[in-house]
Amino acid sequence: MQDLLDQFYEYLWGIWRYRWTGLICAWVVAVMGWIWVAQMPEQYVAKARIHIDSSSILRPLLRGLAIQSDVNRQVALMSKTLFSRPNMEKLMRMTDLDLQVTNDLEKEALLNRLRSSLHLSSGGRGSSDIYSISFKHEDRDVAKKVVQSVITVVVENTLGDKRKDSAGAQEFIDQKIADYASRMAEAEARLADFKHKHAGAMPGQTGGYYANLSGAKSQLREAQLQLDEIGNRRREMQRQLEDLEEDDDEFGFGEFDSPEVSSSYDTRILSLESKRDDLLMRYTERHPAVIQTTSLIGELEADKQAELDELAEQMDDSPSMGLQTSPVYQQMRAMLSETEARSAELKVRVGEYKKRVASLEEMVGSIPRVEAEFKELNRDYGVISRQHNTLLQRRESARLSGDVEQNASGVKFRIIDPPFVPLEPTEPDKLLLHSGVFIAAIGLGGGFALLLSLLRPVVCNRRSLERLVGFPVLGSVSMISSAIEKKKALHEKLLFAAMFLFLFLTFAGVNLGQSLLST
Repeated sequence: MQDLLDQFYEYLWGIWRYRWTGLICAWVVAVMGWIWVAQMPEQYVAKARIHIDSSSILRPLLRGLAIQSDVNRQVALMSKTLFSRPNMEKLMRMTDLDLQVTNDLEKEALLNRLRSSLHLSSGGRGSSDIYSISFKHEDRDVAKKVVQSVITVVVENTLGDKRKDSAGAQEFIDQKIADYASRMAEAEARLADFKHKHAGAMPGQTGGYYANLSGAKSQLREAQLQLDEIGNRRREMQRQLEDLEEDDDEFGFGEFDSPEVSSSYDTRILSLESKRDDLLMRYTERHPAVIQTTSLIGELEADKQAELDELAEQMDDSPSMGLQTSPVYQQMRAMLSETEARSAELKVRVGEYKKRVASLEEMVGSIPRVEAEFKELNRDYGVISRQHNTLLQRRESARLSGDVEQNASGVKFRIIDPPFVPLEPTEPDKLLLHSGVFIAAIGLGGGFALLLSLLRPVVCNRRSLERLVGFPVLGSVSMISSAIEKKKALHEKLLFAAMFLFLFLTFAGVNLGQSLLST
């Protein structure tokens, strides 16, 4: 027993030694397997049951007066001839499967698939007049359509050509439905284009024309008020500067003896630096707005230095600079420049708002026309939509009218279970296959790691060394790893566990995605 445990431990140790290779193998097998399962065509099985009742009150009444046909034999013959070539070709045409055929070989292959996938069976003894129809296909709608078509073929083959007129009427209604659907799409496109073209002027629209006009006028008044305020401020500053210049002409400012000289760029530089600080609180230094602001500050610093250099040269030539060296005067000049720039900006804004208000006021005359055209488009769309809905109802009525349960032969058809297809594919069971792929991937990964360990054996314990050399081993010395090596080994184990856990989570995600797709 101990030998078996030791052998099992050696195998586990060998798998652990090649754990990364095994994990990579498991990943490759799992991904390839899941891709293969995902590409497998899903099969939907459509089923239906019909009851063919050959009993009729006309049979005893007509007995002796007319030749009665053997209805039971006719029904049995129908079930045998259903798989004939003409009926199979008829099914192909009814379900539009013949559109996929380009040559005779593909046609024969499609006919064979139809025969093999279609099943018709009776209920057996005691319920021989109940027939079950089933069909298997990759497309859920096609499977349901084929079963419905089989019911139609059974009824037509049994009752004759009475339903040809009904089929022609349904075909005509389908054509008209397609025509009205096209016209409805065109009407919707015209209505959408009209709404897009006259956005803001539509009747009943939230924030429509009058709201936009009122908002534009409000913005114009606010901008005009700001422009007036800026104009008053600019005139007051000009007056103060003129007073300073008159005082300078009369009294002078003496010699310039302050080493600190104010520049006209100081205020703008301080403003941009404050703006850059705000941007750095939200973005990094590599953000385009931060880079642009920093570049602009550098340019202003260079302009400021040039201005200071020029001022220094002037100071060398003339010890007395007057107002040019006054910090108050320089600050007021800078404020005047900013005020003039703000005034120019507001003038542009006022002009734009005036254009917007004028444009909206020009639309006043076109509002009634827009409303009339909008009502006309809505009316046309409503008429086409109502007619389309009426045709849809008529098509359903025609289908119900075509399923006549009784005719002169006395055969009644009753659909016990209408064609039904499950929402999820009947086969293959992809959830089970995904689980099988996951288990197989784990097994193959572990098996591959075990195979590598067997091909490249090493001594893992004392017993294996004793078996290898044939001498008893007195003892063993354990390897003492450093803290760095232990940390590295721990990181490797954690990474391996994370990769294995990610494989499991991927498996769970694949199953969850398959479940969502199925629902």
